[in-house]
Amino acid sequence: MHDRIAHQAAEWIVQLSADDGADRAYARAGFEAWKNADPRHAAAAARMQGLIDQTQLLRHDASAASPAAPAHAALTLLRATGRKQGRVKRAGAALAMALVLAFPAWLTWQSYPPAYLMADLHTRTGQWETRTLDDGTRVTLKSASAVNLRFDAQRRSLELVHGEMLVEVAPDAARPFVVETAHGSIRALGTRFVVDREAHDTVLTMLESRVLVQTASQASAATGTGGTAGTVVHAGQRLRIGTHTLSPIEDIDRRSIEDAWKFHQLVVQNRPLPEVLDELDRHRPGHIRYDRAQLEGIRVSAVLPLNDTDRALQLLVDSLPMLRVRTLTSYLVTVDTQMQEP
Repeated sequence: MHDRIAHQAAEWIVQLSADDGADRAYARAGFEAWKNADPRHAAAAARMQGLIDQTQLLRHDASAASPAAPAHAALTLLRATGRKQGRVKRAGAALAMALVLAFPAWLTWQSYPPAYLMADLHTRTGQWETRTLDDGTRVTLKSASAVNLRFDAQRRSLELVHGEMLVEVAPDAARPFVVETAHGSIRALGTRFVVDREAHDTVLTMLESRVLVQTASQASAATGTGGTAGTVVHAGQRLRIGTHTLSPIEDIDRRSIEDAWKFHQLVVQNRPLPEVLDELDRHRPGHIRYDRAQLEGIRVSAVLPLNDTDRALQLLVDSLPMLRVRTLTSYLVTVDTQMQEP
């Protein structure tokens, strides 16, 4: 969640630097609403406020009558130094260029943190990829996912660093296959399953056979003792793995999960709209902005394309006429409810 909030805050900086005054005003209002929606948003905004303020100052210095994007402002100030040798102008120009050059790198760093960038396998936003590992296991990574491989003569281990993956485990009686996250471990007993690493827990969805699940606490307690205490999860079941606890096991429709992975779809049944928007947000560049409290009471049952999130949003509007989707730029979409005519 921290990475997503940082990414959202960075995208607001881009919108606050728009060329059009109306777009900037709209972005400013949205930015204030975003900050007020969650204390974590406000904290992220506070860390970035200095950069925002510098961007606005550069725009004002560049041209009071015709606001420019940060890059244009930087170039304007650099040209000005050729005519005016004042130290203040030179310092302003240097700062402008530093901000312009540093910002894309900073945005990339926040969107794709070091653990993601350094992972053995990873996918970009909107990309799906299937890899066959050395042992014959097939791993399919969803959008913006990353895993580390830890194979040796005694054990095959995958660490899910970020995102979601479908695993089809190749049999190997001599080497157990284990998937690990910060929340726990999943020991395959010859199987096919989906693992989704979320902010506060890991979601396991079983498609074939069974696995042994341990929380991080159980795995730590078993280290050095050879203990295998845990919970067996069978095909057609799902549960959430927390660091210390497991959720109750629930039944799932395996066929719909299989189809969703095959056709890159999001299949939801009576889920809150914010959860659906969260999932769509993971599969598109930029950000879908909305007021969680406003939309929490709206339930969704739908099949949505994850490889075309614009179409997915339109399908939501078609089935829920009270929704309004507005595209500020290709990287920022807002979703809210519109007032109905009496």
